[in-house]
Amino acid sequence: MLTVAVLISGTGSNLRALLDAASHPDFPARVVVVGADREAAGFAHAETFGIPTFLVPWSHFDSREEWGAELAAQLRVWTPDLVVLSGLMRLLPADVVHEWAPNLINTHPAYLPEFPGAHGVRDALAAGVAETGASVIVVDDGVDTGPILARERVPVLPGDTEHTLHERIKPVERRLLIDVVRRVATGELDLAAAAAVPPEPTR
Repeated sequence: MLTVAVLISGTGSNLRALLDAASHPDFPARVVVVGADREAAGFAHAETFGIPTFLVPWSHFDSREEWGAELAAQLRVWTPDLVVLSGLMRLLPADVVHEWAPNLINTHPAYLPEFPGAHGVRDALAAGVAETGASVIVVDDGVDTGPILARERVPVLPGDTEHTLHERIKPVERRLLIDVVRRVATGELDLAAAAAVPPEPTR
């Protein structure tokens, strides 16, 4: 059984979807802890499912490195097989990435390597593209530059706003995340092998 730690910053909608999936007896992974960098509404999902939580407030540390060191220490307590960034709105320090990668994955609301960064949905609309998407990647030292584990196109419709487009991307993002976790748990997806594949060049 694959054990999973999930890190969040906000409402935790991806977390909720993963918890729902993991509650089924035939799902080969279990969430063992949920952490956050701030008081997050998503902790309510963990409470609903009886999952322990921990908080490492960004504002309590003088540097990203100090914050990351405490975050890593909290994760070590639970020795998860996989760490999922689920809306964590902080870049992890390199030391944390190196400790956990390639067993460290993230979702992104764009068809990477297109539109990396914090405003992927907004950037897709500004570019006037006909399609964007959702992706799941291995986290590396860059901003959404890690090896791609899964991705799927989502059309941009006439009249789309950032909100309406993002709302259509979210279900795809959740489905891809759940499928990646399942495939890692069953051995169908080897993260070390995936991480060894050179990333696609950014367009």
